[in-house]
Amino acid sequence: MEDLREIKAQKPLVTTSLVDPAGAADPALAANHFSGKLALETDPSDVHSDLMAGHSGFVVLDTRPTEAYERAHVPGAISMPYRTIDELMTRKLGQDELIVVYCWGPACNAAAKGAVRLATLGYRVKEMVGGIEYWRREGYPIARGSDPGSITA
Repeated sequence: MEDLREIKAQKPLVTTSLVDPAGAADPALAANHFSGKLALETDPSDVHSDLMAGHSGFVVLDTRPTEAYERAHVPGAISMPYRTIDELMTRKLGQDELIVVYCWGPACNAAAKGAVRLATLGYRVKEMVGGIEYWRREGYPIARGSDPGSITA
């Protein structure tokens, strides 16, 4: 962090805004953008709240390697490494259920790769942004081993 401050201190000040170089987006464009984003993403807080409330209609899928799932996963999540997602592997998933995928964290794209495979197979899918890293940062419980576990256990 100190290095970044030192680097920025050496840069000349810019005369135009870096935050708003092209002007703010039209509110309708912003509404469409963020609505689209929310249609494709959720976060650990919302997933945890829905699991605790017992909301049905969605399944949480861990797209990391099986070994990572066994070390720590969202309680109730199903292990399905993204490379294994195909018609055969997804037979146990309901075609009408929303699939919430996650991986390690923001620097991991296994969830996005799994989401592409699932969407191509006709499933509705969202990514839990932040993955297991942010789930843990928020202090939510984790399960271990090959059993999915339960959020209420």
